[in-house]
Amino acid sequence: MTRTHIPVLAGELIDLLDPHPGETAVDCTFGGGGHARLIADRLGPAGTLIGIDRDPVAEERFSEMAAELPCHTRFIRADFVSALEQLGAEGVEADLAYLDLGMSSMQVDTWERGFSYAYDAPLDMRMGPEQELTARQIVGEWDERRLARLLREYGEERYANRIARAIVRTRAREELESTQQLVEVIKGAVPVPAQFAGGHPARRAFQALRIAVNDELCQLDAALPAVWRVLRAGGRFAAISFHSLEDRRVKRFLAGKARGCICPPELPVCVCGHDPEAELLTRRALAPTAGEIEANPRSKSAHLRAARKLEDAPR
Repeated sequence: MTRTHIPVLAGELIDLLDPHPGETAVDCTFGGGGHARLIADRLGPAGTLIGIDRDPVAEERFSEMAAELPCHTRFIRADFVSALEQLGAEGVEADLAYLDLGMSSMQVDTWERGFSYAYDAPLDMRMGPEQELTARQIVGEWDERRLARLLREYGEERYANRIARAIVRTRAREELESTQQLVEVIKGAVPVPAQFAGGHPARRAFQALRIAVNDELCQLDAALPAVWRVLRAGGRFAAISFHSLEDRRVKRFLAGKARGCICPPELPVCVCGHDPEAELLTRRALAPTAGEIEANPRSKSAHLRAARKLEDAPR
């Protein structure tokens, strides 16, 4: 495993969240801690950084960093929905909070966890060791129709039906236990011309499996309102997503919070009395510069959106 971690869109995140000395920041997806270190440097001795992650490796990383950080620190090892609900129950009010979605570099580069199609490893993909469902179970037990739906909806995979059919046929002969076994099945199912366009032919299928194993989209749907409740009035929120399924959810949520009147358009005057709860800090999602992509190819698909909670918004 490599300890190298390059935070994506770090400068843009800092500019939008604008951390000040003495503030409280919640890093909902600590991972390798790249963003957290930059935030902590701006919080100062009176500030507080709260890190959240369900991965025990991230907890170890946080413990290593905590002694070097200039602010107060706290770590909660849990999925971000449970942790945010815990903070809300404690009455914590955050000045800034952010989500860096998807996998951390540490997870990708820890080959034995099976997140990457670049290494031969057990089919696992769990972000937390206490989770029961693994990628091996999905590939080995789900029926063809369910597999195809998973690949189509979570991976936006054009050849979902072909790949699902190939998986079912292959596992009838041998148990699919490793990432490279699965990669070969996918390559055999995808037409040859398509294998040389749009990245690695297994990329979308691996994305779909990882999302399903870790219940990532349902977690995100629950986390967005939870993190909004933890923000104080005037607090700033940002999310970095790496595929359209995540980005659409963040976009819809923030647009809904920024919306004012919700009366039917045929009404001549507003009768709903609905006021916006957020000011959008990004009208469109920010993407990495060409220079950042060159230095860190994993940043290529990243999108950043942010908003500020208005002073009169309810908690």
